[in-house]
Amino acid sequence: MQEIEQSLYDAALALLQTRYPTGWGGAAAVRLASGDIVTSVAPDVKNDALSLCMEVGAYLEAHKRHEVVTHSLCLCREDEHSQVLILSPCGVCQERLVHWGGDVKAAISTPDNQLVFKTVRELMPHHWSLVNDEFL
Repeated sequence: MQEIEQSLYDAALALLQTRYPTGWGGAAAVRLASGDIVTSVAPDVKNDALSLCMEVGAYLEAHKRHEVVTHSLCLCREDEHSQVLILSPCGVCQERLVHWGGDVKAAISTPDNQLVFKTVRELMPHHWSLVNDEFL
């Protein structure tokens, strides 16, 4: 399983370094049930109200292909000399991942920046869908 997680990290890092060779950078990688890895970045916008998370492009690609997301990872760095950090999915992206169920694994932020994945169910143990008996 670590091989899948490392391949996601490597794919996101490669995109981050290619798309943002200098300055701030961020990229996401998502693994699909087919085994494919799709990557994305946040779009550049002039109005912050229009911004989207780095993962959204990859999630949309999964929807376009009608495939299930199994893993999600997001990286960022302040500049080309800074440490690359692993970011937990924000609450909105966690809700986006719920579409594919509670077993989807997402990389999370840790104090020592280790590559750790948790299921959406672990990230959201009190998800609102519990009241409908349909929790993840």
